[in-house]
Amino acid sequence: MATPRFFNFFNGNSHQNTSSSNPIREHLVTRPDDLKHGFANSVSVFLQRFMSGKKIDGGSRTEEEEKVYSWLYALAKSDKDLVFEYVRSTERGLSFTEAERRLKENGPNVPVEYRFPSWWHLLWTAFFHPFNIILIVLSALSYLASDNPNGCIMLVLVFISVSLRFYQEYGSSKAAMKLSELVRCPVKVQRCAGRVVQTELIVQVDQRDIVPGDIIIFEPGDLFPGDVRLLTSKHLVVSQSSLTGESGVTEKTADIKEDQSTPLLDLKNICFMGTSVVSGCGTGLIVSTGPKTYMSTMFSNIGKQKPPDYFEKGVRRISYVLIAVMLVVVTAIVLTCYFTSYDLSQSILFGISVACALTPQMLPLIVNTSLAKGALAMARDRCIVKSLTAIRDMGSMDILCIDKTGTLTMNRAVMVNHLDSWGLPKEKVLRFAFLNAYFKTEQKYPLDDAILAYVYTNGYRFQPSKWKKIDEIPFDFTRRRVSVILETESNPKEDSYQSLERFVVTKGALEEIINLCCFIDHIDQDAITTFSLEDQQRILNMGEELSYEGLRVIGVAVKRLQRKTSEGSIDSDEAIESEMIFLGLVTFFDPPKDSAKQALWRLAEKGVKAKVLTGDSLSLAVKVCQEVGIRTTHVITGPDLELLDQDLFHETVKGATVLARLTPTQKLRVVQSLQMVGNHVVGFLGDGINDSLALDAANVGISVDSGVSVAKDFADIILLEKDLNVLVAGVERGRLTFANTMKYIKMSVIANVGSVLSILIATLFLRYEPLTPRQLITQNFLYNFGQIVIPWDKVEEDYVKTPQSFSRKGLPMFILWNAPVCTLCDLATLLFVYFYYRAYTSNDARFFHSAWFIEGLLMQTLIIHLIRTEKIPFIQEVASWPVICSTVIVSAIGIAIPFTPIGKVMDFVRLPFSYYGFLVVLFIGYFSVGQVVKRIYILIYHKWL
Repeated sequence: MATPRFFNFFNGNSHQNTSSSNPIREHLVTRPDDLKHGFANSVSVFLQRFMSGKKIDGGSRTEEEEKVYSWLYALAKSDKDLVFEYVRSTERGLSFTEAERRLKENGPNVPVEYRFPSWWHLLWTAFFHPFNIILIVLSALSYLASDNPNGCIMLVLVFISVSLRFYQEYGSSKAAMKLSELVRCPVKVQRCAGRVVQTELIVQVDQRDIVPGDIIIFEPGDLFPGDVRLLTSKHLVVSQSSLTGESGVTEKTADIKEDQSTPLLDLKNICFMGTSVVSGCGTGLIVSTGPKTYMSTMFSNIGKQKPPDYFEKGVRRISYVLIAVMLVVVTAIVLTCYFTSYDLSQSILFGISVACALTPQMLPLIVNTSLAKGALAMARDRCIVKSLTAIRDMGSMDILCIDKTGTLTMNRAVMVNHLDSWGLPKEKVLRFAFLNAYFKTEQKYPLDDAILAYVYTNGYRFQPSKWKKIDEIPFDFTRRRVSVILETESNPKEDSYQSLERFVVTKGALEEIINLCCFIDHIDQDAITTFSLEDQQRILNMGEELSYEGLRVIGVAVKRLQRKTSEGSIDSDEAIESEMIFLGLVTFFDPPKDSAKQALWRLAEKGVKAKVLTGDSLSLAVKVCQEVGIRTTHVITGPDLELLDQDLFHETVKGATVLARLTPTQKLRVVQSLQMVGNHVVGFLGDGINDSLALDAANVGISVDSGVSVAKDFADIILLEKDLNVLVAGVERGRLTFANTMKYIKMSVIANVGSVLSILIATLFLRYEPLTPRQLITQNFLYNFGQIVIPWDKVEEDYVKTPQSFSRKGLPMFILWNAPVCTLCDLATLLFVYFYYRAYTSNDARFFHSAWFIEGLLMQTLIIHLIRTEKIPFIQEVASWPVICSTVIVSAIGIAIPFTPIGKVMDFVRLPFSYYGFLVVLFIGYFSVGQVVKRIYILIYHKWL
């Protein structure tokens, strides 16, 4: 049914049509069905901060980080002999006495410890809420004034509120951070002993007892117990995923001197605490332990840069304002009542009742119930909520920083194509790549599985049973290739290579394969020619183009072997892998998730901008982002960020959508820049140790169940499945929770302030109390009881489309505009009863009390329908059925009380039916005036809740 034109002015949605801008154009995400069109970079600031914190220098390091960087670079650039002097050690290692002395001096070798709050701290945090304190004080005063029922009610409300919050957060929290698990294994250390002739000994020492100057011996699987300067190394390959978050490995070597231009994590002769040995062995000198290591410095900012909770700060400010108003108004009312009745105890009791009426008693309960309800709903969506306030922050979040690997992609390799040296798909290239992967037995890698899967799923029949493996030259990170020596039956009619009795098939890094080859196979012409420089350059250019498109490229080559070569085994591996024939290359890709594109589009529809923060290469990150629809016109890398000054850093971070090759501290600075300078509410999704800094600093830290324990400990929300669509549901839940919380805050403050001002005016006008303390407490209790169902109210669809935030200036202005409407309604009742029913004197107090009680209860019960929506209540928008039922029940109870024995106990009288007719006219006028005020307010401030 169409809305009549008469209501157009009152329609809460009319202001939304005045702008023709598309909100999704502002959030750097392209449509799933149209990735070719870019959008302008226009960012709207949704939040106004209450307090201007100290702006961070996002482009510079802290003093502690500078010390670590300078120390490690000095060691990386120095000769081994000089390194021993730096750490005051010897080539034999430390003596046991010296090691014990250094252990006492430096303390245990443990990373920065972080523990979550204990149960009593969580209980104190849940309890220490301004309104809880107000309720306890008022409860104590009520007991002193012999108003035991009211005091008991307020204590019960406090108990329920505190219990809800404590139970949810204590049950979801973990005991402590588990960084120490990274380095718990014993370490082989070279120590020297003896008074006259010192003997070198190899002993096993607990990682906590490692000190600077120790010489350690490491093998595959070992973890580095501190920052290490390598002394010797043999085919050493290290995984730094604990620091970078990327699954790749890096080659390390002792026989090199680095320079300042090399990024810290790329230093070849430095290994870092918490990283692990994948292959190879060697020895190293411990140069830093405990809090002086790179890892510990990286985590030194944990808990220090957590953004303030503006909602909680706003609520506390409201409480302080209400306390100030309470002191002024209650003092005035107590004095007025005392000078009228000269009954001090009765005046104080009425003042306490007014103070209770002014306090939003249900605020802690409503807030925590809304959050707990949201937590249960998110649990059904396979989200574990550890911090209840994170649900509300999800509703305010307008930037989501995500890692690429495993979030946007499937975190697995998929083969894309098999190309010859001219970029044409050729089956022969695939055949020999398949044979290499099939017969390779040592160190199976995901790329081998991807090749096999591609062959099997596409129906190729290469008949590996006709081939026999003779030998294998395994992969290492110095050669960056793997070779298998195969034998097959001679069949020159079928294929020239199969006619070879034995040959070697090699695949690996494209540059390494090109360096091995002297010939090139023209597959179409069935000819082999010399591998010219032009051929090499053409293939390298093709590899660069494919890499820039986000593909991983490996080369494939073959070589005929003489039978005696294989049998005699007199030729070295280098001789076997030489003068080979270049066949072509094979490309791979980590495909994006099918759900990622649609989820990002849905987040953009809701005003949440996505930024990719990854430690991976820029080209690969750009390729993935293009696939999922994230705009890639503004990208930058971590090393480039290091070169920027503070202002340019913040400006670059604001506009960039893809930030690649980031270190953990750079991720932290990006998040802080967006918060402090950009005034954004930032969510961060990560699952690695390298993400812990950003997870701790973000407004909403999000991890996954498969993430490392450290990341899950710092996260506010844990996803049981790594799917961005779950986050979309979380954003919706957050905004629903925020909306219902704001409904109660605005409604209760407006109704309470308006009613208390009415009571003050009525007391001054009538010269007696408009309600007795018992009647006021009963009215307040019924009103609060009806508000319990607010967390179950529905929210308009338009409200959840944009991020919602708490405005410091918005609430006071909202009160100034709307509270007078409530007061006006009460004063209309006062004048009507005073003049129409001639209730002039204190003898008519029972009649006036009954009329004022019913009108005040109905007004405070019905106000939720006016406040909860921008539209016309009951006509354009109807509340949820729990709210409707609560309104009907509380209103019915209030109207019926004067007709019951309870009414007689409370000194009520039956009212004439003409009064109820007046109430109908009154509330029609109240909703009409309220809607006009609402529309004017929206036209001026462009929002309602």
